[in-house]
Parts: sequence; structure tokens; C-alpha cells
Amino acid sequence: MKKAFKSFALIINYKTFIVTALAVLSSYLCFHLGLTAKFPDMLVGVAIVFPVVFSIGSAYTRRENALQRYSDFKGHAIAIYFATRDWTTAKESDLPKRTSQMVHDLITKIKYMLKLTPQEWSAKEREVYALFSTLSTMTMELRGLGVQSGEISRISQYVSKMIIAFDNMKIIHNYRTPITLRTYSKVFIYIFPIIYGPYFASTFHDYSAQLEYVMPILYSFILVSLDNIQDHLENPFDEVGEDDIVIDADEIKNLLV
Repeated sequence: MKKAFKSFALIINYKTFIVTALAVLSSYLCFHLGLTAKFPDMLVGVAIVFPVVFSIGSAYTRRENALQRYSDFKGHAIAIYFATRDWTTAKESDLPKRTSQMVHDLITKIKYMLKLTPQEWSAKEREVYALFSTLSTMTMELRGLGVQSGEISRISQYVSKMIIAFDNMKIIHNYRTPITLRTYSKVFIYIFPIIYGPYFASTFHDYSAQLEYVMPILYSFILVSLDNIQDHLENPFDEVGEDDIVIDADEIKNLLV
């Protein structure tokens, strides 16, 4: 029940109640001023619902791609750790421990960066690449621990794939649903229930007493809720929505033992 309430609270917020109140007020004024009109219902689907659903689908696809890239990053990081632990002949080396800590530092730094705006990335991105450089240098220590050159080359490819996965997550974070489409959808979502006041007023006689405002309330709740869902999916890394990606550096470090 608590989880269901939390999910409900994420899609029904103050914007929902503001738009609903304005839609009800618009319908009330139009009815009492005699301003009624029969607008086509299909306009809602063509002008608003279709673009919003498209945006939600696009945001969800980006989230799935982000999950794949994070899995790639995590998988190759763990593979590098196993190589430093299992492939060497000198088992007393502290290289596995340092590799585990380096992976933890990388994931912690990336998690922090993915919650920043694109404008705040520059300095932090250099710090991430500095950590990648250190990790790459650490893998070269395997040569002195009995690992063959071919195996070291493979580990270097793992580092390269981690960098590619990181860059993919960066692109997913920075380049989202087309801004113009999002702006268009938001404008119509917030003004539609208000400008449709004459239409809602024209339906008042079709409902029983006390139910005249059901339509403006339903339209407002549905449209604003769809917009809130899209907003929560837009950034899969901010850990605000329930469908966001949870990056836990400590959990991964606990696996590297």
C-alpha cells in the first residue's frame, strides 16, 4: 500500500490540482456566461495524447539503453577485477584490492555526475577520465605479475569498453526527448483543459446534478499525469522516479572480494 501511494504521489502533484482548478473555473464561467461549443474529441488524441505517448515511449527506450550501457560498464569492471585477482602468479599483490577501490571510485564519481546538469560536467568529466587513466596504468602492472601480453591486451579492451559505456551514458543523460516536442506537449497539456471550457460547459446538461465537472477534472488529471510520467522517465539517472536506474557503488564493491 505504501509503495502504491508513493507511485500515485509521483504522478499526481501540485500541477495536477492547479490545472484541474483552472479547468473547473473555466467551465463554470463559460456555463454561466453562455459560452458553449462542441469541439471535436479527436483533437485531444491528435494534438496531445499522441505526442505525449510518443515522448513516453522515447524516454522509456532511452532508459532501457541506459540500463544496457550501465550493465556493460559494470560487467567489464568486474571482469578486470577478476583478472587482477585470478590471472596473476603473485597472489600476495595488493593489485586486486586497489582495482576494487578504483572501480568503486569510478562508479561513485559517475553516479554523482549523472545527477548534474550538462553544463556542470566539464571539470568532473576530466576527473573521471583521470580515474580511467589510473585504471589503465594499473592493468599494466599485470605484466610483472606473470600475466601474458595477450591477456593484458584483452584487459585493456575491457577498459576501453568501460569508457565507451560511460560515454554512452553521458550521451543518454545529455541528449533527451526533443525539446521542441516536450515544449509543445507541455503548452497544450496545461492550456487544453482551460480553453476547452466551452466544450465542458456544453455537456453540463448531459450529466446528473453534482457531476457536471467530472469531464474537466478527468481530462486534467489524465493529461497532467501523462506529462508527469514522461518527466520522471526523462532522466533515468536522477533516482527520483520509481523507474529510474539505481547505481550503487557499495553493492558492486561488496561483490569484488
